[in-house]
Amino acid sequence: MKLLRYGPVGAEKPGLLDAEGTLRDLSNHIADLSGEALSDESLAKLRALDPSSLPVVDGEPRIGACVGHVGKFICIGLNYADHAAESGMDLPQEPVIFFKATSAIVGPNDTVEIPRTSVKTDWEVELGVVIGKAAKYISKDEALDHVAGYCVVNDLSERDFQLHRSGQWVKGKSADTFGPIGPWLVTRDEIADPQNLPMYLEVNGHRYQDGSTNTMHFDVATVISHLSQFMSLQPGDVISTGTPPGVGMGQKPETYLKPGDKMELGIEGLGVQRQDVVAG
Repeated sequence: MKLLRYGPVGAEKPGLLDAEGTLRDLSNHIADLSGEALSDESLAKLRALDPSSLPVVDGEPRIGACVGHVGKFICIGLNYADHAAESGMDLPQEPVIFFKATSAIVGPNDTVEIPRTSVKTDWEVELGVVIGKAAKYISKDEALDHVAGYCVVNDLSERDFQLHRSGQWVKGKSADTFGPIGPWLVTRDEIADPQNLPMYLEVNGHRYQDGSTNTMHFDVATVISHLSQFMSLQPGDVISTGTPPGVGMGQKPETYLKPGDKMELGIEGLGVQRQDVVAG
């Protein structure tokens, strides 16, 4: 299933995209795409519905982040061998973990704001993993059973804040609008292999990132299992699993976002995001 949330900011409703690409309302069946609504049991009930019986959503409403009330927004750094190489950094022996503030989360096509005093706002297309069942001290073999589905994430980053302003990476990762998620949450039964998904990102029509999840250093199952040794994972938590090469920091010369730029990014089977960039 392709599940999504639509409507004004703060008043999004749950929806389903049917096989013909028609948006249908799920409000009579779940309150939101969050928490226990992402469990296997809840998703099985939604899967059993006849999409043609659901109300059609008219017009072209705003698409919100595909998960509501996110508890944790966890990110994995330096998780693609080719991206680590362009960053001039060694591959880590364990997954590098950092967090983005949940206040950074926006819809997939919402405007991205460059923070005040920013000099190096960068882009990163990433595979997002949405937890559907609580996980704590789980093995790699169990890990994917705890996934509700997958989505596209743009892990926007202010590199000067991240690397040169002291403290943890979170400073450069958490500005408002730095976490577009969606357009859809694609349930795990529709993604045969999360380690074989082509992905790309373009700025102003120029393709900077053109990679695949098959170059991940730590695969999705390893990441989930590893995280669960340090914290419990809860339904609705989002894990952003790293980016392939082609970020602005890796260009020669370095290239960063500026007001007026337009981004497009996508992952095969998970949809496309399009964002206009403005001054914050």
